[in-house]
Amino acid sequence: MSRPPRRPEGPRHPSRSPASPTTPGFVTPGPQGRGPSRGAPAFRGPRPADRGEAAPAPRGDAAPAYRAEAPAPRRNPRDLRGTEPREPAAPERREKPEGNTLWLYGLHAVAAALANPRRRFKRLLLTTEAEAALEAKLPKPWKLQAERVERSRFQTFLTEDAVHQGAALLADPLPPVHLDDALAASRGTVLLLDQVTDPRNVGAILRSAAAFGAAAVIMQDRNAPPETGAMARAAVGALDTVPVVREVNLSRAIVTLQKAGYWVMGLDGAATTTLAAAKPKDRPVALVLGAEDSGLRRLQRETCDELVKLPITDAIESLNVSVAASVALYELARDK
Repeated sequence: MSRPPRRPEGPRHPSRSPASPTTPGFVTPGPQGRGPSRGAPAFRGPRPADRGEAAPAPRGDAAPAYRAEAPAPRRNPRDLRGTEPREPAAPERREKPEGNTLWLYGLHAVAAALANPRRRFKRLLLTTEAEAALEAKLPKPWKLQAERVERSRFQTFLTEDAVHQGAALLADPLPPVHLDDALAASRGTVLLLDQVTDPRNVGAILRSAAAFGAAAVIMQDRNAPPETGAMARAAVGALDTVPVVREVNLSRAIVTLQKAGYWVMGLDGAATTTLAAAKPKDRPVALVLGAEDSGLRRLQRETCDELVKLPITDAIESLNVSVAASVALYELARDK
């Protein structure tokens, strides 16, 4: 019997023995020679990614030794339009009344505004009780038809602390008054407010000015509060009866008053002369009042004809500016 021919063997290295499955680095052939079988190390040495090469794609049922992250695909800049993150929207603001209007509230403030021919108004809101009380102060007919509302309606457009008494009037701010016109109408005392910024203090000063027959109250365009409902409520109607003059430069207004024959006195707690001793008998007086914390500024202090004080005890350092204005106006009106 003949034997089958033996398969020729390849050349062997003289120093190496034939490789076996236990030999390190041995790779078991996969089915049909497609690569290593599962569970066997695919290669030894550095990975393709470490050499900057792409990972080989798996073939057949072979599992890849690792999976490289594919780079993000490039996108056409035109495809990115509208995808950029937007800035956060600005917080919503409360809608202001139409135009430059303001709400005046309180029976006295509303009645004085309705009686003022210089005032322009748009809406009048009244409760049943407030309409009867307003008619007692200012008999009908009024220039504006009133709208009958419930008291809860005022909470929708007024602050919680607003003492409205069931009456509110939507109106335009008063037109500016020229200083020459105010002096032509009256030669009474003139008050100048140097950086008095609290609208309630200004309203209280206007109330005292109306009580003692002052000719005008002068404030700066800046560093002074605008006309507000709180100011009108504190003035109790005097905002529509006492002329309010707004000047760019307060020291120039002092010079204008001096040329018009006024004796201008600045109220200062450090002065040596009292107001009662210094008030003139032969000319009208203009009185300059400063803010409670800082007092008169240097330029106004130097422009005044004289600095005076109110005689108060050492128990308190100073008075509220509206209280000081009331005391000073009373002293100037006394013995006339």
